[in-house]
Amino acid sequence: QVQLAESGGGLVEAGTSLTLSCTASGGIVSINTMGWYRQAPGEQRGLVAEVDRDGDIRSGDSVKGRFTISRDNAKNTVSLQIVNLKPEDTAVYYCVAFHTYTDSSFGPDDYWGQGTQVTVSS
Repeated sequence: QVQLAESGGGLVEAGTSLTLSCTASGGIVSINTMGWYRQAPGEQRGLVAEVDRDGDIRSGDSVKGRFTISRDNAKNTVSLQIVNLKPEDTAVYYCVAFHTYTDSSFGPDDYWGQGTQVTVSS
């Protein structure tokens, strides 16, 4: 059973930075894409940033120029730093592991973490 353990959320002030971390575990053989999505109240869940196993990175428009994403393929971890936080960054942030193979799976599956709340005060 794959689990995604998220950490780093909380209440922060606008203009500061925040780092979210996620570790995937549970018989993992490989993960193609790891990253973060977010969902604010009343809005659809959307991409923050994600990174492929080979290092390709994609991001949503809302954090362009304000984020750094990195992953450790050997440790199955991904970290996201967002700088110059804005109140509109307030959301539940979800770690994702897409196209994941485990030692007990017949094909790739996608996994989501349970989410961590980030609240940015003005």
